[in-house]
Amino acid sequence: MSRNKAIAEKIVGLLLPLGPVRARAMFGGYGLYLDGIMFALIYWDDAYFRTDAETSRAFAAAGSEQFTYQGHTRPVHMPYWTAPPGSLKGSAKLLPWAELGLAAARRAAAAKRHKARRSRRTLG
Repeated sequence: MSRNKAIAEKIVGLLLPLGPVRARAMFGGYGLYLDGIMFALIYWDDAYFRTDAETSRAFAAAGSEQFTYQGHTRPVHMPYWTAPPGSLKGSAKLLPWAELGLAAARRAAAAKRHKARRSRRTLG
């Protein structure tokens, strides 16, 4: 079993109280989904949760780091932040962060649906 897969399985277990979280392999890591919405990703030894303007400050204040990779010309900052230090030790510590990630992912999905509806109206 790969290290990523073992970590994904552990985190899915910790998130059982949220509901039927599923891990899907992607880009050398795993995406975590609930109700068809990706709200977290596992890459190497880290769990990253989706953030937005409402939640990123809380993650930063808790000592989390933003998911960043080197693009062709500059670093690319993704809207995902690591689970705060110590939060992977148990469900009680991890769930509040997962709930913030899920809420941010739901807001992003709703905004995307709204934008798509507006786009279809202007085309028709």
